Amino acid sequence: MSTPHVKRSVRLPADLARRLAEDARTRRASQTAVIEAALESWLSPDAADRLEGALARRLDRTARTLERLEWNVELGNEALAQFVRFWLITNAPLPDSAMKAAQAMGKERWQRFVETLARRMEQGPRLRSELRDDGDSREPA
Repeated sequence: MSTPHVKRSVRLPADLARRLAEDARTRRASQTAVIEAALESWLSPDAADRLEGALARRLDRTARTLERLEWNVELGNEALAQFVRFWLITNAPLPDSAMKAAQAMGKERWQRFVETLARRMEQGPRLRSELRDDGDSREPA
């Protein structure tokens, strides 16, 4: 014997009604069956636990992503600081007479740097993979 049903009329936004119809068609089920399953899931006592678990997993994944991002930003900052420190220590200021030639050479070197950087960003390898290959990386997994 089947459970008696109570008829309810609900108004759905057009987009939601369309998605309901598509989902029912895809599952080869009636729209009533899809709505019943959704309500059972929503009203079940463990629904809150499942939602909490899903949110906890997503937050954990986001936290790990942020840790990697933080590590990469720190790496970039430290690399830049070390480069600037080294450059300032090893390069004396140029006399005014050599400035134009140095600027022309600097523009040429800058263009090669930008081209190399663009190629490396598109094709690799990335610094991160080189650090990992060295085996001394402290990047979070």
